[in-house]
Amino acid sequence: MQTGNIQSITVDLGKRSYPIHIGTGTIEILPDTLRSLGVKCAVAIASDDNVAPIYGERVAALVREAGVVPHICAMPGGEAHKRMAQIDRFIGEFLKAGMDRTSVVIALGGGVVGDVVGYAAASFMRGVRFIQIPTTIVAQVDSSVGGKTAVNHELAKNIIGAFHQPSAVIIDLDFLKSLPDRELRAGLAEVIKHGVIADAALFAYMEENADAILAKDLDKIEFPVRRSCEIKGAIVSEDEHEHGVRANLNYGHTFGHGIEAASNYSQFLHGEAIALGMHAAATLARDLGMVDQAFVDRQRGCIEAYGLPVAWPQMPIDRVLEAMRHDKKVRAGTMKFIVPDLMGHVVHRTDVTVDQARTALEALMGSV
Repeated sequence: MQTGNIQSITVDLGKRSYPIHIGTGTIEILPDTLRSLGVKCAVAIASDDNVAPIYGERVAALVREAGVVPHICAMPGGEAHKRMAQIDRFIGEFLKAGMDRTSVVIALGGGVVGDVVGYAAASFMRGVRFIQIPTTIVAQVDSSVGGKTAVNHELAKNIIGAFHQPSAVIIDLDFLKSLPDRELRAGLAEVIKHGVIADAALFAYMEENADAILAKDLDKIEFPVRRSCEIKGAIVSEDEHEHGVRANLNYGHTFGHGIEAASNYSQFLHGEAIALGMHAAATLARDLGMVDQAFVDRQRGCIEAYGLPVAWPQMPIDRVLEAMRHDKKVRAGTMKFIVPDLMGHVVHRTDVTVDQARTALEALMGSV
């Protein structure tokens, strides 16, 4: 469906299906979205202290247009604060706002906010509805879609959480105008990932349009955002709880999550760690005889074109490997790796040895 410059995609989950609305000025449909959900009680606008001062009051005004009382609450920004303490804090704010089981929570912010707020919504009164309004590229193309909500433990990323699908996702590309350049680049790692796992044409588009996308040309950004949502939405519709094909979305994440944990979630943004993880995964695929060096070089060239890292010279490899062993994707002590066999297609490998994983990580230290 297309209305004006807003395009809508449906994540098909039967009675729990929901729309993803994408465009510029899309935030203006929030009052109608709340009315369509029959919201009559208090609405919490849960954000962080970076986004709330910029957009909080604007969103609150739109909530008031729907005839509902808004309550703004914010957490400290950053991955380091993605912990259980924030769940307790948000739930306290929900109670202060007078929310009940008919209420709705709005997650306004990037991927950290969406994950934390989503889990708080899943936990409050055993689950209340929530709306994702992602303000960063990584949240727009990845984390706001699919219902994965979680917080980190000191030993592993996203290990405490729940599957809790949003009632709607409202993606307003105008939010990207205020996004810092580093966060834009980091988020685009997930778009590159979508091209590698599912759409060679999307990958080629990213190669060809790097300058315009980095300059925040919204006309050029709209396609990769929409296509990423289409790819992830289709995968989630087929495999909501990650028993099969949804694991494809973890390309680069087994290595990347280990890198994040080993660096105490402070050295790299999520997308930067995933860029490193994708380079390690492509190197592993080459070593397994699944792709050639030309594939590795092509992916590396695209990653570098967006100013993303492909090397960590001082990597504590043993700490990364230990963190990878604690990753939630480990089954019966076996790590699962998502590796490409051609551009636009990946396969699952559970026969990778620790030595092979170590060799792939060592490549990041020398960036070869």
